[in-house]
Amino acid sequence: MDYLIALAGDPAAWIALVTLVVMEVVLGIDNLIFISILTNKLPEEQRSRARRIGIGGALVLRLGLLGTVAIIVQLTEPIFSAFGHGFSWRDLILIAGGLFLVWKATKEIHHSVDPDPGPDMFGGKVTMTAAAAIGQILLLDLVFSIDSIITAVGMTDHVPIMVIAVLVAVGVMLLAADPLGNFIHANPTVVMLALGFLLLIGTTLIADGFGAHVPKGYIYAAMAFSALVEVLNIFSRRARQRRASVTASTPPAAH
Repeated sequence: MDYLIALAGDPAAWIALVTLVVMEVVLGIDNLIFISILTNKLPEEQRSRARRIGIGGALVLRLGLLGTVAIIVQLTEPIFSAFGHGFSWRDLILIAGGLFLVWKATKEIHHSVDPDPGPDMFGGKVTMTAAAAIGQILLLDLVFSIDSIITAVGMTDHVPIMVIAVLVAVGVMLLAADPLGNFIHANPTVVMLALGFLLLIGTTLIADGFGAHVPKGYIYAAMAFSALVEVLNIFSRRARQRRASVTASTPPAAH
């Protein structure tokens, strides 16, 4: 208790907390986009529950990983070298997660643009169950959680600050999950944009795993600009639809 009181009175701790909360919320966007894309393939009555379970799994994973911070930090130690780069367990996890994201986004883009909804391009029938969706969400949660915790450790040594930041970030994800998922579902063009984001994120994870670090600020700035352009397109389409509706309801002038 004395430790927590002393921490609360430390201005540096508050600055670290605010910075970490913002960082965790921004990093959670990646996860949230994937969750929205995946759960929108489920029947409508199962989507909200699957999102809550997936995000709840992210919370459990991150809190559990915080309890093993000493082990997580060691994941950055190189275990072998190849192509002039020392690969750590973190690198391998990021590469695997990036490859999974690229594979998943490519597969979903294929399904979106293929006029014939036949068999999956990778074989098998196109199906998605709640269990399969939650399993894939938890798999990617693990990748994002490890990266998030390692980043948090680099910003502060105080575990209580990390715990608070994770709780706030997951709370924001829970609040935003349904509105974001419904918005993506209601705007088909946004689906393709979100899949493009997943391709970008997956490629960035792979590059990071190979030691080519891309500043996340550039990635999120590009995503924000693309999202802004798409919002303007949505407003433009709605304006054209309103004009068309008014024109259709206006009786022709008598001659």
